[in-house]
Amino acid sequence: MNEQYKGLRTHFLGELRKGDSGSEVTLMGWVAKRRDHGGLIFVDLRDRYGVTQIVFHPQMTDEGFAVAEKLSAEDVLKIVGTVDERPEGTVNSDLDTGEIEVNAKSIELLNESETPPFEIRENVEASEDLRLEYRYLDLRRKKMRDAIITRHKFYQSVRKFMSDKGFIEIETPILTKSTPEGARDFLVPSRLSKGKFYALPQSPQIYKQILMVSGFDKYFQIVKAFRDEDLRADRQPEHTQVDIEMSFVDESHVRQMAEELMATVFKEVIDHDLPLPFPAMTYDEAMKRFGSDKPDLRFGVEIRNVSEIAGRSDFNLFQDAVNNEGIVGAVVAEAKGTFSRKVIDELVEFSKIYGLGGLSWAKVEDGKLAGGVSRHFDENLQSELLGNVGAKDGDVIFLAADKTPVALKGLGAIRLEIGRRLNLIDKDTFSPLWVTDFPMFEWDEEAKRYSAMHHPFTSPKMEDIDLLDSDPSKVYARAYDMVFNGSELGGGSIRIHSKDVQSKVFKAIGIGADEAERKFGYLLKALSYGAPPHGGIALGLDRIVTMLLRLDSIRDVIAFPKTASGTALMEKAPSEVSEAQLKELGIKLEPK
Repeated sequence: MNEQYKGLRTHFLGELRKGDSGSEVTLMGWVAKRRDHGGLIFVDLRDRYGVTQIVFHPQMTDEGFAVAEKLSAEDVLKIVGTVDERPEGTVNSDLDTGEIEVNAKSIELLNESETPPFEIRENVEASEDLRLEYRYLDLRRKKMRDAIITRHKFYQSVRKFMSDKGFIEIETPILTKSTPEGARDFLVPSRLSKGKFYALPQSPQIYKQILMVSGFDKYFQIVKAFRDEDLRADRQPEHTQVDIEMSFVDESHVRQMAEELMATVFKEVIDHDLPLPFPAMTYDEAMKRFGSDKPDLRFGVEIRNVSEIAGRSDFNLFQDAVNNEGIVGAVVAEAKGTFSRKVIDELVEFSKIYGLGGLSWAKVEDGKLAGGVSRHFDENLQSELLGNVGAKDGDVIFLAADKTPVALKGLGAIRLEIGRRLNLIDKDTFSPLWVTDFPMFEWDEEAKRYSAMHHPFTSPKMEDIDLLDSDPSKVYARAYDMVFNGSELGGGSIRIHSKDVQSKVFKAIGIGADEAERKFGYLLKALSYGAPPHGGIALGLDRIVTMLLRLDSIRDVIAFPKTASGTALMEKAPSEVSEAQLKELGIKLEPK
C-alpha cells in the first residue's frame, strides 16, 4: 500500500502481520467492539482495510485507561502503540491481522459516536429503509464496503480495456432536450428561459451517434442515465451504464468487442473465466422455447407447442385457442411426485399475474395422465402428448391456451417458477447469451400506433426497409441484447446512418415530418453530412456488478440508492421547494 496516502497513520488496520512485531505504530479507525476482561480492555478497531485488536493495560496513564473504559461502538480513535504477537491460543484465524495485537501507549478520542440505530455487523437485522436512512453507517459493513470496492474495480477494468482498444472517453451533456419516446423524462425548468425545460438524458444515444459523424470512430463513457419509470429491484430512477459506439462496423464487431470486455472484467474483478464466443438465439426462437426475450439458460424446462394435439381434445378452451390463431403450449415440471395439489393451485394462481385466463394441468401416473384436464384426452391423445413433451411418472404438465404472445410469456414465467421451486437454477453459474433479430416495432394498443421495440434510431434489416411504408409489423431490427442468467445486462444495435431511412422510421411510429424536425432536427441534419455506418451497445453497470457479487438488488451496489418508490431516505428527497424558487422559475403549483 502507498505510504504517502496514509496521512496521520503509519498503517491501515488490515495490514499488520507478525513481521511487524516490535514496531511502534499509529492507527486510526472506528470502535467495532469493546471487551473488558478484568482489568484489560480489548478493542477491535476498524477501517475499510480491516480490523486490528488493540489492548489497553492499566499501566497506561490514568487518563488514557479511563478513556478506554468509556469507549462506545463507532467512536473514532487515534492509537499509538507497539505491535506484539498474540499469546499462544489467542490467535484469531478469521482476521488477516489475527496473529498480532497492538498494545496501546496512548489514546486520543477523535470523535464520539451516538448509539447507532443498528449494530454495524454483517448479519444486520435492521430493515432496508432504516439502513438507507443511515446509509453512511450501513456502508461501514464489510459486505457493503466490498460491493462498492468491487464496483470501483469494475470501473477501472472497463476504462483500461477500452483505452487499450483505442476508444476515447467523451462526456456528453446531462442537461439536454426532452424527446419523450419510451420512458418519461425527468424535466429541469430553465430560469433563463422561463416556460422552457431541459430533460435529464435517458441515454446519450443521439450524442454518441453525432460523435460518430464527428469522426470519433470509437467512443465510450461510464455515464448516468435517468428514466422516470416505475421501479423494482433492478431499476433506479438514475442508473449507470457503460456506453459504447463504433464506426464502420456490423453486428459481429460490436458483439465481439462486448464479449471481450465482459470476459476481461469477469476475470479481473472476480477471477472467473467466461467462455467465448457467447451463444446466440433469435428473438423468435427465445420466445418460442422459453417465453422470454431474456431466457435463463441455467436450466432446461422448455416450452413445447402442443396445439395440434390439444386441439383434437374435447376441451373447449384448447379448441378455441387453436381455432382463433392462438396456441396451446406446455411446460413439464419434473417434480418426481413432489408437487401437491396445493402447489399446483399456487402456480395456477401465479399464472394470472401474467395475463393467462387459466393454467391447465395434468399429472403423469403409471404412464398416463391423471387429474386436471386428463379426462379431455383419450388414450391415444394422452400417448401423443406424453411423447411430445417427454413427461414421465411423477411429472406435472402445465398447459396454457391463449393468444400466442400471452401464452408464451405466461409459460415463460411458469417455467422460471418451476425452476425456483425445484431448485434447478445453479446460482454459481454464469450463462451468457445474445438475443438477436428483434422485431423493429411493437403495437401500442393504447396509442393505436407502432412504437420502437428498442429505440427509433435502430437500423432495420436492409432487406426490410421497403416494408417500413407498407407493413411495419414485418420489419426486423439489427438489434441485439446481452443476457446473463435471465437478466438483460445490455442492449445495442446498428444505428440508422441515412437521413431518409431515419425519416421513414419516424413516420412508421407516427412522428410526422414537422414533429421530427422539432424533436430531432439536429440529428437529421447531422446525418445529412456524411454519417458513417455505426453501431454500439450500452451495458447496465449496476446490474452487472450485482450479478458479479451474486446479490439480488442493485441497491446493494449503489452507494446512495433510492427506494422502490424513488425516495432518497437519507436526505429526504424529493422535497418541496420555496415559493421564491418557484417564482424565479416561472412555475406555479396546482393546490393539492
